[in-house]
Amino acid sequence: MRKSIIIITLGALFCSLPFAVLGQKKDERPSVDIPDNYRGFEPSMSKTTSSIGDLKWFEIFNDHQLQQLVRTAFEKNLDLRAATVRIDAQRANLGISRSNQVPQIGTSVGVGLGDSSEPRNGFGQVLLNLLSFEIDIWGRLRHQTRAARAQLAASEEDRKAVMTVIVSEVAAGYFNLLQLDREREIARQTLADRQRSLDLIRIREQGGLATMLDVRQGEELVYSAKQVIPEIERSIEQTENHLNVLIGTNPGPIVRGSPLADQTSLPDVPAGLPSTLLERRPDILAAERDLESRRALVRAAKAAYFPRISLTAAFGMQSNSLAGLFSGGSWNFVPQLTQPIFSAGRLKSNVRLARADQELSLIRYELTIRTAFREVSDALIMHRKVKEIREAQELLVLTLRDRSRLAYLRYEGGVDSLLNALDADRSLFNAELNLARSQRDELVALVQLYKALGGGWQQ
Repeated sequence: MRKSIIIITLGALFCSLPFAVLGQKKDERPSVDIPDNYRGFEPSMSKTTSSIGDLKWFEIFNDHQLQQLVRTAFEKNLDLRAATVRIDAQRANLGISRSNQVPQIGTSVGVGLGDSSEPRNGFGQVLLNLLSFEIDIWGRLRHQTRAARAQLAASEEDRKAVMTVIVSEVAAGYFNLLQLDREREIARQTLADRQRSLDLIRIREQGGLATMLDVRQGEELVYSAKQVIPEIERSIEQTENHLNVLIGTNPGPIVRGSPLADQTSLPDVPAGLPSTLLERRPDILAAERDLESRRALVRAAKAAYFPRISLTAAFGMQSNSLAGLFSGGSWNFVPQLTQPIFSAGRLKSNVRLARADQELSLIRYELTIRTAFREVSDALIMHRKVKEIREAQELLVLTLRDRSRLAYLRYEGGVDSLLNALDADRSLFNAELNLARSQRDELVALVQLYKALGGGWQQ
C-alpha cells in the first residue's frame, strides 16, 4: 500500500513539474546588435581585421623604464593579487560543488581485549560508512557545479581585466610624469630667459632708456614663472606617489626613460572588427561567464522541485576474536527519498529569484558590450582629434617663438613698446605648456584605445 502511494505521488509530481529541467539546450551567447564598424574609425587608419588590441603590451610601449614599471606592477599590485586570491576562492568553491557529486565515506573502529594472557583473544568491529550520497538524477548538483565552474572562469577574466587597467593606468601615469618633466623644463628655461630680459631692462632703466613701469612688468613675468615651478614639482611628486601605489611600492622617485618628445605612438591605429571585441575584452567575457552561471543556477533551482534520492550504506566487519576480524563483512544499503510537499512557496520563490538574477546578468552583459563599443569609439575620436590639436599647437608655438623674437628686437631697437614683447613672451610660455599637454594627450589616447580594445592582459 505504501509503495503504491509513493508511485502515485511521484507520478502526479512528474506531470506537474517543468520538465525543461531534464533536457535543456547548451547555453548560447545572447544575440547582440553589433555594428559593422566603430564610430570614429577612418579608412586612413586601417582596413584590415587586425587590431592593436591583439598586441602584447610591451609591443605597444617601447620605453624600457615603462616596461619595467608594468612588470613590477604585475608582481606587486595589490588589486591584481586580490584578483588572484578570488580565483583561488572560486577554484575551492568549484571543488566543494564537485565533491557533492561524489560518495563520501567515513570509518569507525572499535576494539576490546579479553584475557591478557591470550593476545589473540578479544573482540572488535570495523565499519565503512557511506555518509551521504545523493543520486543526481535531475541534475541539481550538476548544475550547481556548472555554475561554480562558470564563476571560476568569470574570476579568471576579471583578473585579466585588472591587468588591462593596470597597464593603462601605469602607462598613463608615466606619460603624465614625462609631460610634467617637460613643463618644468619649459618653466625653468622661460625663467632664465625672463631673468636675462629683466636684467637688460634694468640696465636700460639706469641709462634712461626704460621706465620703472618696464622694470615692474619684467619682474612680473619673472615671478610668475618662478611660482609655476614649485606647483609643477608638487604635481610630479604626487604623480610619482600614485605610480608607486600602482606598482606596489612605497612612495619614492620614479626612474624615467625617454623624454616626452622622444615617445612615439604607432603611425597606424588598426581597431579591428567590433565582433572580435566580444572575444578579446575580459570584462565582456566575465559578464558572459556570469550569465552562464546564473542560467545554471536557474536550472538547479527548478531541479529542487523533484524528489531527492539519497543513499547511505555501511560495510561492517566484527568478530569475537581479533584474529578473525577481517575474515568477512557485509554491506547494508539504506536508500532515502525526500520530496518537498509544502514549503510555503520557498521553492517557487527560489526559482523566481534565480530567474531575476539571470535577467539582471543578461542586462549587465548587454550593457558591458554597449559600454565597450562606446569606449572604443570615444578613444578613436580622441586619438584623431588630439593628434590634430597637437599638430596645430606645434605650428602655434613656432609662430609665437618668432613673434617673441621680433617683439624683443623691436623693443631693443626702440621701435616698439615693452608691453608687446612681454605679451608675446607670455603667449609663448602658455603655448609651450599646452604643446607638452597635447603631446601627452596623444599618448594617453593611444593608451585608452589599447585598453578599450581589450589589450594589456596578453603575456
